[in-house]
Amino acid sequence: MRQLDERPSQVGESITSSASATTDRNSGERSTEVAQEHPQRRVKRLIDRATTLVWRDRRVGFAVAAGGAAIAAVVAGWWTPRGPMTTSQALAAMVIGAVSGALAGIATRSRWAMLLAPVVFVAVFELVRIGAVGPTVDAIRPGSTYGILAFVVGRVSHGLVALVPMVLAAAFAAAWARRDHGDTSVRHGRARAGLYARRTFAVATTFGMVALAAGIARPAGTDQIRVDGEPVSASIAELIRVDIGGHDLALMIRGASTDNPILLYLAGGPGGSELGAMRNHLSSLEQDFLVVTWDQRGTGKSYTEIEPIATLTFDNAIADTIEVTNYLRNRFGQDKIYLLGQSYGSTLGVRAVQQHPELYTAFIGTGQMVSQRETDRIFYTDTLAWARTTGNNDLVDELTTLGPPPYAEQGDLEATLSYEHEIYPYDHSRNSEGEGGFSENFFVSEYTLVEQIHLLGGFLDTFYVLYPQLQDIDFRIDATTLEVPVYLAQGVHEARGRAELADEWFAMLDAPHKEMVRFDTSGHRPLFEQPAAFQEFMVGTVLADTAPST
Repeated sequence: MRQLDERPSQVGESITSSASATTDRNSGERSTEVAQEHPQRRVKRLIDRATTLVWRDRRVGFAVAAGGAAIAAVVAGWWTPRGPMTTSQALAAMVIGAVSGALAGIATRSRWAMLLAPVVFVAVFELVRIGAVGPTVDAIRPGSTYGILAFVVGRVSHGLVALVPMVLAAAFAAAWARRDHGDTSVRHGRARAGLYARRTFAVATTFGMVALAAGIARPAGTDQIRVDGEPVSASIAELIRVDIGGHDLALMIRGASTDNPILLYLAGGPGGSELGAMRNHLSSLEQDFLVVTWDQRGTGKSYTEIEPIATLTFDNAIADTIEVTNYLRNRFGQDKIYLLGQSYGSTLGVRAVQQHPELYTAFIGTGQMVSQRETDRIFYTDTLAWARTTGNNDLVDELTTLGPPPYAEQGDLEATLSYEHEIYPYDHSRNSEGEGGFSENFFVSEYTLVEQIHLLGGFLDTFYVLYPQLQDIDFRIDATTLEVPVYLAQGVHEARGRAELADEWFAMLDAPHKEMVRFDTSGHRPLFEQPAAFQEFMVGTVLADTAPST
């Protein structure tokens, strides 16, 4: 009996062993198959498994889509609170937008992803960057011209590079997910026509985004200096970045010879960048000077250095000017340089030569500023009188309510300053105020496409921070003596809010030598409005008077 009892056990063990061996063999075969599986199929299998888990519950899919967009927004808000400011940041924004949009489309399998992802991105991005300061990042002001411009350069431009790729990727990914996972419904008639129209629009927009990416990738550069089409061997023509005050600031240096006397140009604003104006109008100066055009911190090619805003001060701007001066002196082996300031640049220039006159051969002011507060008050008085004369009652009411400047909110200056060209007798028929004004800076090779987009944004944001710091300056009180020769180049048609104060200051100024020249068809920008006459003034008067004898 004992032997009979043991047999089944042995048989059972034999069956179990056989089954186990079969299982091990099958498992080994599957392991071999998995190991030999093509990587592309393996990835697809993993994606299928993940998407199946997401698609079991529609709410999970939408949560994944929203989470992906939110993560992208957090990264963007931390990295680029003012939107993409460089070529690499703009291209990265396009990629991040496309990836988060594709994730949303796959997770939801719905065209609703085209709305969900951008809405979540914008909401989270605005929350993350809430500490940023300036018109391009502050609350939208739709009733203001400056507010609309700030919205376009600060938000619309960002949306173009980040949200459009996001929407496109969401649309394509959602369509792929539906088609590749069981949605094979056939559309007829009007529905199919609508489908083809959407596809055509999507493809056209995609090509537009590719063209935009190519434009963004275009590098900046400045042409060689040539005579009769041939490069000048001893010349210099470069765009460089220099560490100034802990910030990476941009300089354009051009001259027929590095032995020429250095001329450092300070643009107006605060916030102006005029590489284009200098190249378009004053290239003739490059034969006699080593012309250096500096994009000050927060402007033009140096807009990326606007942060931290708390350190963007007028005192630091003066210190930066001195540091740029010393960089140029040391690099090119010259004891002193010429300093040329336009409008706000003339304010900055006077303060620089006050602090370190030993660094400068001469100061040249054009569109000379003396007291920003008093200038604004005169503009206010003249604008109010003009509004009453022309019957612009809305403007009269607005100015009366505001009262004379200064104002706590810089946006309130818009009513005072926006009508300058209508109030003052600028001779528009004879090129007064420059051929293109600020706009001529947008279309030169010295800026990348992203920098061109942000020229106006840099002006608005930097002006917003720096202009209030200029209100206590009055050269009639605190700059009546300068220890360097002073030359003023003034337009006959300059607005009286600047012209009268410049005349008054010049009369009381004590300097080793002082001279004022008036340009007969110019307004506020004679160096760009009458460039040939200005070049003659710089060479025939300034350089002839001050160049050391050899």
